[in-house]
Amino acid sequence: MKTKLFLYSFCLFIYSFIQAQTITFVSEKSNHPLPRVSVFGKDGTILAYSDIEGKIDKKSLSPSQEKFQLVYNNFPVATLSYTDFDQPIIKINDQVKEIETVVIKNSKPAKYIFIKGNFNAYVTVNNKLNSYADGIVTYIFDNKTKKLKSTNVEQYRIFRLTEAKNEKKETSSWDYGNSLNIPKLKNVGNPEEYKTNKNVIRELKGDRKDQIEVTGGILREKEFSFFGYRFYDIRTILNMSFEKGSEKTLKDFLEYNELFFVKLKHKSEPDYNQIAGYTNFYPTELSFNNDNDIEKVKFNKENSNYQIPYWQDASFPNMQTIFSSFFKGDLKEMPNKQ
Repeated sequence: MKTKLFLYSFCLFIYSFIQAQTITFVSEKSNHPLPRVSVFGKDGTILAYSDIEGKIDKKSLSPSQEKFQLVYNNFPVATLSYTDFDQPIIKINDQVKEIETVVIKNSKPAKYIFIKGNFNAYVTVNNKLNSYADGIVTYIFDNKTKKLKSTNVEQYRIFRLTEAKNEKKETSSWDYGNSLNIPKLKNVGNPEEYKTNKNVIRELKGDRKDQIEVTGGILREKEFSFFGYRFYDIRTILNMSFEKGSEKTLKDFLEYNELFFVKLKHKSEPDYNQIAGYTNFYPTELSFNNDNDIEKVKFNKENSNYQIPYWQDASFPNMQTIFSSFFKGDLKEMPNKQ
């Protein structure tokens, strides 16, 4: 009897301990979980990013950071101290920005579906920003197969940190600006194609939208060597949002987010560096067309290319202002070559 009581108490202790390490962000109004909440440290590092259940691991937070800024939907939503994370559930005012209505133009069905919207992308090294991009892009899908036909960037900005270098054997010092990517949206028109043995899929039905999270990875337990460089633990986390209760078609599409992680080092470096790439897309306009010819520019990561200050629109996902609040003049825009 005593042995059973001890085992029960021990298991309860372990369970409570594990639970205490997990923090869940929820909506202040609906109590629904909030995925994709970024936790910034006082030095601008991104320490945690909540999953589809709104959860982060408290072990990713360091008391030395003292103050933490929460960013949700590209807006700062709270500033917390380390002791605030002692509670297992943290409520957030997630309605600082309403979900933008996607405008439907030329609604008569045609050969192609055009989805135009805003994007941002950024790369971090050991949780610290390395480079940033944002802009306007239009995706063209085949209306019959719903497959992506082309990705067309119309305007964009590129920012890089002035302190980045390219020392051959110091991967932590590299400028990773060439790793900035446009959101891919490859299977947004056919979400079922993500259902493979290599992926783990979770779904969340919210009060305002339904979300699908797709995770996958390779080299989780062994490294890959290439010309003296070591790659390890490559992971992707993809999230798509659709209208609540919808059939999850392109007409219902609301948001796309993707994270890419890889650990990298030169063989002479003692520790791996965590490289992370974030890409986000927010559709603003859907239309039908029989012609897939569209004006576009080359996404050259050595310069910006825009005609108007599109980022000044109140609905634009301008993460650059958040990063600049930490890095000031060290985050430098590349020349605009329109």
